[in-house]
Amino acid sequence: MVRITEDLVRRKSEHNEREIFSLEELSLHQENIERIENIDKWCKHLKILYLQSNLIPKIENVGRLKQLKYLNLALNNIERVENLEGCESLEKLDLTVNFVGELTSIDSLKSLVFFSELYLTGNPCSQFEGYRDYVISTLQNLKTLDGTAVERSERIIATQNYGVIRARIVQQQIEYKKKRDKEREEARIALEKEDQEKEAKKAEAEKKPGFDGTWYTDINAEDKEKRAKKQTEEAEEEFKKDKEFWDTKSMFSPEERLKAHKKLEEQKDRDRKREDAKNPPKPPRRLFADDGRPLNVNEPKINFKLTEDETGNSYLLDYQCYKYLDTSMIDVDVQPNYIRITTKGKTFQLCLEQEVNADSSSCQRSLITGHLLVTMPKAKQIVKSSPKPAKTSNNNKENEDNETKTKTNRKNMEKLEVDESARKTVDIGNIVKEKGEVTVPPLGSKPLGKKREEKPLSENFVDNPDVPPLE
Repeated sequence: MVRITEDLVRRKSEHNEREIFSLEELSLHQENIERIENIDKWCKHLKILYLQSNLIPKIENVGRLKQLKYLNLALNNIERVENLEGCESLEKLDLTVNFVGELTSIDSLKSLVFFSELYLTGNPCSQFEGYRDYVISTLQNLKTLDGTAVERSERIIATQNYGVIRARIVQQQIEYKKKRDKEREEARIALEKEDQEKEAKKAEAEKKPGFDGTWYTDINAEDKEKRAKKQTEEAEEEFKKDKEFWDTKSMFSPEERLKAHKKLEEQKDRDRKREDAKNPPKPPRRLFADDGRPLNVNEPKINFKLTEDETGNSYLLDYQCYKYLDTSMIDVDVQPNYIRITTKGKTFQLCLEQEVNADSSSCQRSLITGHLLVTMPKAKQIVKSSPKPAKTSNNNKENEDNETKTKTNRKNMEKLEVDESARKTVDIGNIVKEKGEVTVPPLGSKPLGKKREEKPLSENFVDNPDVPPLE
C-alpha cells in the first residue's frame, strides 16, 4: 500500500522550493495511492489537486481545503460522491472512468456556490436513463457536464420533470446495487480460491528434496540440465497464464481493477528477479582493509600523477578529470594519510606515504584543461640550511678584474674640446663690434650683411616745416 507521506509531497513540490505549507498546486498521479490522507493538514492553501490514475476507493480528508478549486480523481475506484461539502471554493470536479453508481450522492454538491463543472464520463451512473436531466436539475449552478455546456432551456425542462426523473434514477440505483453485491461476492470467492492455490503450491514446494532434512550435495551435469529445463518450462507456463489472463474478458468493477494492478506488480517483480539473476549485483567496494589501512581505489578510471615538491615540502596530485565536467560533481576529501575524490558517485582514493596537514591543503582547477591540482603540505616539517655561495675559480677572478678595468677606463675617457662661445646665445648688448672681431653665428645661421651708411646732408639744406613730406 502506497501512502501519502511528507517526503512524497516534498518531492512533488520542487516548483515551490519544496515548501509544502504554501503549496497551491500538487500532482500525485500514477503513484498507486490507496487513500487520501494528510494533505488537508500540510497543504491548507491548495487550489489544484491531481490524484488521477491511482487506487483511491473513497473521497475523504479534503474538507479542510477551503481554497481548493479543481480536484481531479479520474481513473480511480470511487463509487460515491461524498465529503466535499467543506470545499467552499470548489469549481471543477473530474471523476472520469470511476465506479460511481449512486447518482443521488451528488446532492452533497448543492451547497457549493462556485461549483460549475462536473465530469462523470465512464461511470455506471452515466448509463442510467435520465442521467443528464437529473444532474442539471439537481445542481442549479452547473454550467458544464461531461464537457458539454448546459443550456437554460434544457435545465427548465429537466426541472419540470424532476420528480419522475428522480424516481427512475432511484430504481436504477437499486438494481445496480444488487448487481454490485453479486460482483463483490464473486470477487471474494475468486480471491479465496487463488489464496488456496498459492498455499497448495507453497506446500508442494516444501515437500521437494532439500526440505525434508536430507542434504543433496552431489550436483552433476544431469541435475543442472534438469533444473534448466524445468526453469524454461515454468517460464513458458507463466507466459501462457499471463496471456490467458489478459485475453480474458472481465467485469467493470473496482475488484477487477485491483486484480489487474496486482498482476502487473507480480510481472514486474518476476522480471526484476530474472534480471537480478542474470546480472548479480557487484560486491560493495572496499575502501579500507580489515586492519583499517586505506586502500588505493580508482573507480572512475581517471589518470592521475602524484609528485613530491621538495622546496614546498608537500605532495602535488594532478587529477586529470574531464574538461567539461561540472565542478559541483567533484568532491575532494583530504585526510592525514589518504585523499579521496568522488566524481559523479565514483570513488578515487589514494594512500599517502607520509602524513599531510589536511587543514592547510588547497585545491585548484584549470580552466583550460579541467585538471584538478591538490596541494597537500606535509605534517612533518624539514629544517634546511641556507645554500652557501659557490667558490670562484681563478678564471672568474681574472674576468672580474677585466670588468673593473673596463669600467675605470670608461670613467677616465678623454673627450674632445668644444668652443664654449659657439654654444652661447646672441649678446644683444654687443651687437655692433669692432671690425677686427669676427662672431660665429649661432646654430649654423647665415652671417648678417654690413649695415648701410647714410649720406651726409648738403650745406644748403634748410629744414622748412611748411614743405610737405614726399609721398
